[in-house]
Amino acid sequence: MRKHREFLAPDLTPLIDVVFLLLIFFLVSSVLKREDLAFLLNLPKSQYSVEVINPKNINISLNLDEIYMEDKKIDFEGLDKNLYEIENKNTSVNVRIDEEVKYQRIIKVFDLLKKNNFYNIALVNHKEKK
Repeated sequence: MRKHREFLAPDLTPLIDVVFLLLIFFLVSSVLKREDLAFLLNLPKSQYSVEVINPKNINISLNLDEIYMEDKKIDFEGLDKNLYEIENKNTSVNVRIDEEVKYQRIIKVFDLLKKNNFYNIALVNHKEKK
């Protein structure tokens, strides 16, 4: 009579769980890191630059994919709503626009500013180094 030996394989379930947890961790941390870099705008250069003097100005930043108002990510509808809710229409609006942004998106932001009666607008740029 022969004895049959069963082959015992190690259980791979905990190993797979750990691998997926690590994968999810790195995916989430890389997405969060990209959000931090979203504010790095490549502003056009000029001989002169705008000095932001009044801290009560409204700051709008526009890059390729996103719009930020006062450091908060927002869409066009949200921008329109926030601009509508501001009572003092004489407040200065500082607009920072990445040089790679499509012209249509810029026009849409300026249309929203005009629709909500904001006319004191400053385009922010970097001063050119000589």
